[in-house]
Amino acid sequence: MSVSPVLEANAIALNYAGNGPAVLEGFDFALQAGEVVSILGASGVGKSSLLRVMAGLQRPTDGAVLVNGIAVEGAHPRVAIAFQDPSLLPWLTLERNVAFGLDFKHQPELSGDELRRRVDTAIQDVGLVHARRHYPAQLSGGMAQRTALARCLARRPEILLLDEPFGALDEVTRGEMQHLLLAVVRTYRTAAVLITHDIDEALLLSDRVLLLGGAPASEIGAWRIDLPKPREDYVAELGQIRIEILRTLRDTAKRH
Repeated sequence: MSVSPVLEANAIALNYAGNGPAVLEGFDFALQAGEVVSILGASGVGKSSLLRVMAGLQRPTDGAVLVNGIAVEGAHPRVAIAFQDPSLLPWLTLERNVAFGLDFKHQPELSGDELRRRVDTAIQDVGLVHARRHYPAQLSGGMAQRTALARCLARRPEILLLDEPFGALDEVTRGEMQHLLLAVVRTYRTAAVLITHDIDEALLLSDRVLLLGGAPASEIGAWRIDLPKPREDYVAELGQIRIEILRTLRDTAKRH
């Protein structure tokens, strides 16, 4: 029996300039519960634009995005998005940053007790209980990014959209955040779409890797990765996929 996707993008096109060149064209996508999909592509190809469309923050020129079969018309309570910049409010403590947005109009109404439980659980999940009273200026880069992830988790999202959230972190902290993301997906069965420039990151984390390319951009390659996680020991298998991705990127660049 087939399972309906939690998120679908149907024939997405995006054009910022009226009759000017399109950014995206004819993009189709389906995301299943608990699945991690990475989207790769050259700088400026339209990856972040596509993520904003999926999040309901940017209306596509054509096509539609569906969450559980219902068209997305704006920010959705079951979808959370995190960016490379944690975007924490400097005048709020860590715990108040995590709680920020839970009482917005498009969010489900929560009692005070339920809101506190969600915030407490999210802070515990990312390992920041000891820093809950700290302000953003007192946090390291990794702690700030953990706080941004906790803010997403407090919403109990069904879909997590991530726009290069670990790109500015050092190698050790980045690895810790990658493992934390996998733990979150496993615990909550949250589906995730990860925008990244890092092929190795995509290979380590993803059930599928999609490659955007061309002008306007569309899918130019897709790879399913059925290896168990964590994958640090599968060097040969992942290396072959890496070569295929790089070859596809080079061939596309030559044509354009």
